[in-house]
Amino acid sequence: MNNIDSTATAFDSIPAVHKIWQEFSHPWPVPKVWIEWATRDILDNVRQAAKKGTVAPNAGALAKAILERAQDLARPHLRPLLNATGVIIHTNLGRAPLANEILDQVNTVAAGYSTLEYDLERGTRGSRHDHVSQLVEVLTGAEAAMVVNNNAAAVLLALSALAKDREVIVSRGELVEIGGSFRIPEVMALSGAKLREVGATNKTHLRDYSAAISENTGLLLKVHQSNFRVIGFTQAVSTAELVALGHGHRIPVMEDLGSGVVFPFTLDGIEEPSVKGVVSTGIDLVTFSGDKLLGGPQAGLVAGRRELIDAMKRYPLARAVRVDKMTLAALEVVVRWYLEGEAGRLPLWRMIHMSLEELEVRTQSVATRLRSQLPATVSVAIGDESSEIGGGSMPGCRLPTKVLRLKGGARIEEWERQLRRSDVPVVCRVQRGELIFDLRTIFPSQETLLIDTIVEAFGLIPQATITERGFES
Repeated sequence: MNNIDSTATAFDSIPAVHKIWQEFSHPWPVPKVWIEWATRDILDNVRQAAKKGTVAPNAGALAKAILERAQDLARPHLRPLLNATGVIIHTNLGRAPLANEILDQVNTVAAGYSTLEYDLERGTRGSRHDHVSQLVEVLTGAEAAMVVNNNAAAVLLALSALAKDREVIVSRGELVEIGGSFRIPEVMALSGAKLREVGATNKTHLRDYSAAISENTGLLLKVHQSNFRVIGFTQAVSTAELVALGHGHRIPVMEDLGSGVVFPFTLDGIEEPSVKGVVSTGIDLVTFSGDKLLGGPQAGLVAGRRELIDAMKRYPLARAVRVDKMTLAALEVVVRWYLEGEAGRLPLWRMIHMSLEELEVRTQSVATRLRSQLPATVSVAIGDESSEIGGGSMPGCRLPTKVLRLKGGARIEEWERQLRRSDVPVVCRVQRGELIFDLRTIFPSQETLLIDTIVEAFGLIPQATITERGFES
């Protein structure tokens, strides 16, 4: 049979849509819109295969594939999951989780009308900046503050409003890239500011900044190396030194602090610079994230001199990057907790400070329950590992932890895939042919769901991959 004949035969083998739909029970298990969408997707793939001479599956097989696809489409795309990776600020999994009390306040504000831009005292239009700005000022010790939708937006707005068409001096060792190929030089180009690199990758001296200053210098910029570390033959200029240099030349100094821990914090022998500490140097502006080491919602916070903050608020870009009412509601609770000495209520800090003893007790309990529900061919062990802060914060720092190690009974990759496909997906680590679960990032209230999901996912593994010996090679 030639290629033309085989292609024609393949296309002839594709069942009519109404024949496929007859395979479904009535009423349909999902709304019609998702069945139609899934039918188009699946049949498009079948037709592409037919062009290569591949005969189509029968109507029953296609109906099953369409239904699975339709059920996926019918689920909310943004869904909760269980984070068993041990990475606390997991960028891909939503960064810092929020406490229920914070969510209650968000719901209260979002469910109806609010004072978002209304001044109750005067009965006139107010400013959304008023809700959190004063709290951030008190928290950081800065003259003024504002909030935008993320730290990248804060940096972009500051550069645009304060240094457009002027030079911004920054060390070559601080031209960082954060997630998603987002690079400081590209942000600077977008802002209209002109990059002036000084020093070398590993060493930059105060004299390098001083020599680069001219009448066209608009800003001295320091960028915290929050997601990597340079060690060995290195030299960097401190924030205090840069502030003294800038103020001596009447040039504003700004630091992109990134992760934004509020108070001094040391982990694994490494100290993370705090927002309060940076502000105390007399710096003109500091920017930091709301959903990293602050432990709140995604936001970009700016603290510093009132004159500069006011200029940023007036700049047209400020409206494009302004923060919404739900973020403000959540952030206000977070900042108030810090001011009241209640930061320990934030899930982020509970996870960071969770003791090894507590983790061992919890892990032993979950292991015991799993052993009673999984086949004897599955090994359930407890091991020593390390959790991570994550989110581009404090790289190289490790938190000792206890983990569950599961292996045997099935092909590990298939088990892990079934966990990701669960109604409430579970994301864990795969190491050396084992599934690794770190309970540091699992809330105690989620433990039963985790156990049930692990057991259910094992039961859904195709029998062909399950052997008495454990693994199917």
